[in-house]
Amino acid sequence: MKPFLRSQLQRFAERQHELDFLLSREDIMQDMDRFLALSREHNEVTQIAGRWQRYQQVEQDVATARDMLEDPEMADLAEEEITAGEGELTTLEQELQRLLLPRDPDEARPAFVEIRAGTGGDESALFAGDLARMYMRYAESQGWRVETLSESPAELGGYREIVLRMEGPDSTDTGTGVYGTLMFESGGHRVQRVPVTESQGRVHTSACTVAVMPEPDPARAVTLNMADIRVDTFRASGAGGQHINKTDSAVRVVHLPTGIVAECQDGRSQHSNKAKALQVLQARIQEKERSERAAREAALRKGLVGSGDRSDRIRTYNFPQGRLTDHRINLTIYKLSQVMEGDLHEVLQALRHAHEAEQLAELEVNQ
Repeated sequence: MKPFLRSQLQRFAERQHELDFLLSREDIMQDMDRFLALSREHNEVTQIAGRWQRYQQVEQDVATARDMLEDPEMADLAEEEITAGEGELTTLEQELQRLLLPRDPDEARPAFVEIRAGTGGDESALFAGDLARMYMRYAESQGWRVETLSESPAELGGYREIVLRMEGPDSTDTGTGVYGTLMFESGGHRVQRVPVTESQGRVHTSACTVAVMPEPDPARAVTLNMADIRVDTFRASGAGGQHINKTDSAVRVVHLPTGIVAECQDGRSQHSNKAKALQVLQARIQEKERSERAAREAALRKGLVGSGDRSDRIRTYNFPQGRLTDHRINLTIYKLSQVMEGDLHEVLQALRHAHEAEQLAELEVNQ
């Protein structure tokens, strides 16, 4: 293990002892806010310190086994212990490296997934529908709850725009929450296939944009001044029976200073739709600030996975070849039909690992 990692891990072990002492103090136990904050930090620090303690123990066991190699009667047993120990050390080191990486504070949050048709006309709208279905099928496989907050269906099928809200357990096959799992899906998604409207059998290229935004944490959300908000009501469109077509229950909210718009027509209640629309509006304003901050950082260095800017072309779905290519990490897989059915594990895992590798490289450079 590299010296800079050892020094960082040792600091976590020292911090664990400090937190043990602080949490035992009566004055801190009486200050509930501080006690809860220190308890959360203690849980995180203990996880890392515990794995570091295990690493040191295994390292010591391997060293002891190496000394036993000089004894002919113990050599075979020592070899077995060394092999097993070195394998565990490799696993523990990889785990500790991941635990040390800085994490986005919103990774465990629910997420809004916004899909918009781009260039390509009707075919782009159909592809937007395919992407929505892909993400919903993946969400279903993870046990997430999905709500359609707003949708603008296209005439031949699919959507001109659709906004989904996804919420689920904090842990998935990528080890993070909903936003943390899908955070690298933001960007331009390009499709190459023969459209259903094409009579000559020619392959066309169309595009959609995807934006994945964390649902704002109430403790850190952008504060909205209602004097800056214009609220419009209108009749919802689409399926929903007689009620949805006869009442002005759908709500559109406009943030006047930025011109950012959000709407919701999912529920029967105007009050409920307004609350959800304001949540989406907060997320879009927060995402705007995040994107501007990422653009400033990108001017200083180019990220491996990218800032998630919607204008970036991040992925191509080539149907004639059954190929998916993620251009940010040069990943190409030939299982497009499974991916479109929601099997995103391989892609999402590769993006996560690439992001972690970049973070680790930066961490080492800064030491």
